[in-house]
Amino acid sequence: MIAAADLTVPAATDERGVRRRELLVLAVVCVSTILVMGLVAAINLAVPMLAASPLHPSAAQLLWIVDAYVLIFACLVIPGGAAGDRFGRKGALATGLVVFAAGAALAALAPSIGILLAGRVVTGVGAALVLPNCVGVLVHATAPARRGGALAVWGAISGLGGLFGNLGGGALLSSGHWQLLFRVIAPLALACAVWVLVGVPRSDRSPRSLDPAGTALLVLATVALLIGIIEGPEQGWGSPLVIGAFLLSAVVWTVWVLVELRVRHPLLDPRLFRIPLLTAASLGMFVTFFGSFGLFYVNASLLEYGRGFSALGTGFAILPMVLPLAIGARFGPALAKRIGFTLTLLFAFLLIVIGLFGLPSATHAPYAVYAIWLVLVGCGFALAMPVLTMELTSALPAHQAGVGGGLQSATRELGSALGVAVVGTVLTAVFSAALPRTAQGQQTVAAALAVAPDSHAAIADAFVAGADAALRVAGGVTLVAGTVVLLAAWRAARTAAGTR
Repeated sequence: MIAAADLTVPAATDERGVRRRELLVLAVVCVSTILVMGLVAAINLAVPMLAASPLHPSAAQLLWIVDAYVLIFACLVIPGGAAGDRFGRKGALATGLVVFAAGAALAALAPSIGILLAGRVVTGVGAALVLPNCVGVLVHATAPARRGGALAVWGAISGLGGLFGNLGGGALLSSGHWQLLFRVIAPLALACAVWVLVGVPRSDRSPRSLDPAGTALLVLATVALLIGIIEGPEQGWGSPLVIGAFLLSAVVWTVWVLVELRVRHPLLDPRLFRIPLLTAASLGMFVTFFGSFGLFYVNASLLEYGRGFSALGTGFAILPMVLPLAIGARFGPALAKRIGFTLTLLFAFLLIVIGLFGLPSATHAPYAVYAIWLVLVGCGFALAMPVLTMELTSALPAHQAGVGGGLQSATRELGSALGVAVVGTVLTAVFSAALPRTAQGQQTVAAALAVAPDSHAAIADAFVAGADAALRVAGGVTLVAGTVVLLAAWRAARTAAGTR
């Protein structure tokens, strides 16, 4: 009896040690995710400060400052996941954090728009290595019985990354210096890299190819698409540059699909989208982030210009979205088990769309009314994110965890990039048209105030009109695209039921 009892002590101790290591891995993965996702949102708070800075960026350059990071992030995140599968997820995650820190340091020291954009591109490369390998590290470091719960926590935290970015970014930007944002991020990323090297176990490697041709085509197609969207208001929608960019994007996307179908180890095999669940979850992730990050881009400037909030006040003004994400995200998977994946997404998209359409009606109302609509968007996001994360991950086998994480991150970041580009483009076009005659031709609030300082109220009203139109467009796109996602999810559910 005594011997048997003694034998159970080491086993229990070992189990506690395993559980402790799993929690440490989950912690570093979540902190790293907050860093790379938080930067997407935090830069939005700096837009008014950047517009009025000695760098004097144009409206298109402001969009590129925001989108350069997200664009590179979106294009390279699948190769980043594949690199983790090939060379080791632990090393890829640590390398990504170091590159991310280097890009932040470059941006902090930038004396010109060109150097700032270069820093944003470098941080995007680092983030593309970080995010997919967070998923890969978590999957392989967590016991199967606890893997679903760990992924749900990570999915909720990744959704909260933008909100942490708003709060932390607002606190840092309250100093009046946008460079401080990057000066703080760089050492934090280096600390996470050390944490990964010390606390994360190694995982098996895969001999798969990195597919450089597929990667180059994906980057070119996405860059061309965003050039067309972002440069449209400034260059003219019928200009050779804009039309050529859209045509080039369509051609290169087609070539990319053809190449990927013929490569032995494709970056992302288009045939994977024959899996209905994978297609529905990927589209759902894209649509969710399109609407949410389109809102983040407009919301920060709308609160600062339209309501006169400080950067810190703006960061706290997004708090009504925090509580639904922090409290409600854990209920998404439970609700999906009870009513199904499709109905859960239906409720999520309805809440997001209603919130996006409701916000323009409250731009001149008391902030408490505006906050109610933010709560609705937060509730929709809280329902969608964990469910989509779990469904997308479960659609692929464990040995493709890096690719699954990359696909999840790519759809998120591409949705974010297009959301910012489309919403920012609508905002600029309507704002420019609504400006008073003394400020006609200007595309940013800072530029308009520089030529018409006595027209502050009229310029602020023009910005609010542009933001209202942009939010309605984001709501409309989310409504239409969300309907397509729900049809795909319904088809996936029918297919799964038919195979049982």
